[in-house]
Amino acid sequence: QVQLVESGGGLVQAGDSLRLSCAASGRTLSSYALGWFRQAPGKEREFVAAQDRSASDTYYVDSVKGRFTISRDNAKNTAYLQMNSLRPEDTAVYYCAASWRYSAGGPLPDSTAYDYWGQGTQVTVSS
Repeated sequence: QVQLVESGGGLVQAGDSLRLSCAASGRTLSSYALGWFRQAPGKEREFVAAQDRSASDTYYVDSVKGRFTISRDNAKNTAYLQMNSLRPEDTAVYYCAASWRYSAGGPLPDSTAYDYWGQGTQVTVSS
């Protein structure tokens, strides 16, 4: 199995950028489809971005298209979420996730498809 640890969150102003990292250990990330999710206070966890195992296909929720980019560096065994033009409504705890069971398919927006989750990192965007 793989262990995931997120980092890179923080307090920023609207319009700023952040890059979240998701460091993996135990197994190589190249074996997994990857996803990023977020959960704001009082709300359900929601899908943000996903990437298939080969890193050739990505999928984003409409609200972050053109602003966020999911990527991975297999040599560093780390996934990333580059977030630009941040908005107050992006404030949430962000989680990375890895899927083994469905790693042969395309990007996975369904949280139930993921087998492993990180502990989350807080992103707060002030107006």
